[in-house]
Amino acid sequence: MSASAHVQKPGWFTVNVMNRLVAWMTRRGFSVWGSRVLAVRGRKSGEWRRTPVNLLTIDGAQYLVAPRGHVQWTHNMRAAGGGELLLGKKTDCFTAVEVSDDDKPVVLRAYLKRWKAEVGAFFNGVGPDSSDEELRRIAPDHPVFLITITN
Repeated sequence: MSASAHVQKPGWFTVNVMNRLVAWMTRRGFSVWGSRVLAVRGRKSGEWRRTPVNLLTIDGAQYLVAPRGHVQWTHNMRAAGGGELLLGKKTDCFTAVEVSDDDKPVVLRAYLKRWKAEVGAFFNGVGPDSSDEELRRIAPDHPVFLITITN
């Protein structure tokens, strides 16, 4: 399977209960461990698409990581070059630059350290204590975007 084809679809409970609950809370201004609602324009339709994400901050830099792989929002982000992060009534517009695979280990390690309980199953046994080599091995399967708030 090529890296660009790597996608792990969420189960019924995640889609219908967890994602909806986190999105509902986030829309009302309650961040759940860094949760935001990502809004990005569809690459074909041009319409806004929304999905809950975890915003990771490392030394002041902010990242979005796709634990499930090359999913729709990652394709849309590449095409749009940015989007909006929503938390309650607050909207942060941002630009996004994809992080190279060689630069992902530090970001993936921090992401797994914070959210392994929620997303660890999508990283094929790799965790926050794994070697840089193991993190580099899975890096192509997990898009990472460095975001810059523009408003």
